[in-house]
Amino acid sequence: MLSQLVPTARHLLRAKDLVDARYREPLDVPALARAAHLSPAHFSREFRRAFGETPHQYLLTRRLERAAALLRNTDRTVADICLTVGLLSVGSFTTSFGRTFGLTPTAYRAAHPPASNRVRIPTCVLQAYARPQSSRFGEDSHTQLG
Repeated sequence: MLSQLVPTARHLLRAKDLVDARYREPLDVPALARAAHLSPAHFSREFRRAFGETPHQYLLTRRLERAAALLRNTDRTVADICLTVGLLSVGSFTTSFGRTFGLTPTAYRAAHPPASNRVRIPTCVLQAYARPQSSRFGEDSHTQLG
């Protein structure tokens, strides 16, 4: 039985990798099952057993994660992002995004300012600019050799 599990697991990983690489494309359970060399029903059962969620849930999660990254890092419209990640309905996208992230796409973007606003300044640069312009120690002003 173990010899049967290894190939099935390997085939499931192939289908999972397909979703990760091609989430933008119209993927469905029959197409993923073909990639895994399993029947659609058997594929769905084994995928859920192996990864803890259905193939459809996994695909939707990948799409929403990519959409969140685009919302954080671009100024593209919500509709454009929706289509870019492979979803066809802005309404369904907004509903699914809200369930997953707890905010609408627009509110999520507002809560996560662009990366350019979050640039980390190295400590050495902060210290250099924070130094007083002229440093006067008492001993410096009294030092006279001679």
